[in-house]
Amino acid sequence: MFYNLLYPLREYVSIFNLFKYITFRTSSATITSLLICFVFGPILIRWLRKRRILNGIREDAPERHAGKKGTPTMGGIMILVAVVVPTLLWADLTNRYVLICLVSICWLGAKGLIDDYIRIVKHKYAGLVGRYKIAGQALLVLSIGTVLVAFPEDPLMATRITVPFFKNVYPDLGLLYIPVVIIVITGASNAVNLADGLDGLAIGMFVSAAAAFAGLTYFTGHATFSSYLNILHLSHAGELTIFCGSLVGASLGFLWFNAHPAQVFMGDTGSLALGGALATIAVLIKQEILLAIVGGIFVLEALSVIIQVLSYRLTGKKVFKMAPLHHHFELMNWPESRLVTRFWIVSALLALLTLSTLKLR
Repeated sequence: MFYNLLYPLREYVSIFNLFKYITFRTSSATITSLLICFVFGPILIRWLRKRRILNGIREDAPERHAGKKGTPTMGGIMILVAVVVPTLLWADLTNRYVLICLVSICWLGAKGLIDDYIRIVKHKYAGLVGRYKIAGQALLVLSIGTVLVAFPEDPLMATRITVPFFKNVYPDLGLLYIPVVIIVITGASNAVNLADGLDGLAIGMFVSAAAAFAGLTYFTGHATFSSYLNILHLSHAGELTIFCGSLVGASLGFLWFNAHPAQVFMGDTGSLALGGALATIAVLIKQEILLAIVGGIFVLEALSVIIQVLSYRLTGKKVFKMAPLHHHFELMNWPESRLVTRFWIVSALLALLTLSTLKLR
């Protein structure tokens, strides 16, 4: 909004020329997100506690989780506000990539909010019926995929993806492109949800991933940098850096309250929205494969559940002490703070590896 309203005034007041620069608006959006969390967070936590919107504990959860019972949840509302408001303030609202990301995070956030409401307020542990969950995600992703194929920025890249470590390799998926988009966005959304099981775990790992994609979107949208790095140039992608900055700021702001011992949990409201938003960015800039690298821990969390279920059904035996993966390490008596910190470190290394692929080709 500031860009659309104030940048045209640069001819009269030179200071408004600042709004031209994506770096300035990204840093401003990040700071705005943090401030929103610091101001709105305590208010939301008190409201959630007053309304008795409190976390329950699964019967099969590790014993140490008993102390987490009664912690306010649905804190993802804080994340959504801290992402959407700064993006609306600092991004170019005529940019369709920005609009697609806003629709994605709001849609998945609303879906998660409904699921949390049914599970916590209505006391129906199963939450939203499975077929409605899948239908809600599929409808959104199908819409995004259709728009990208029907109205691509670069018609030659409409159904192609980028392959890391190789120059100018863009395989054309053709009719498989939309199904792949569905798998990427729904898979990432649910993977973050599965990783959200310890204080600060999912949100701390997400900070590294969002920061890495802030770099990717900036380089992709910058003609000079994309040419130097020999990567795909998409002129509209630069504005996504502001959205990524909002994600980073909102995540850090939420971590302030979610760090051990957590004062609030994000619930499905936050985890589904964050995972889906990052995956949407990856799809828009044609970096779906890099998403699997930067979110490697999230991928392992999801795979651990799939492997555990398949192994138990086929052989009657478990591969892990408990799934998702972080519970396996909990039952190996890793202290929670050590486990979370180590997962953060690995996630940061994966983010650096992701950025390094721009030159390692």
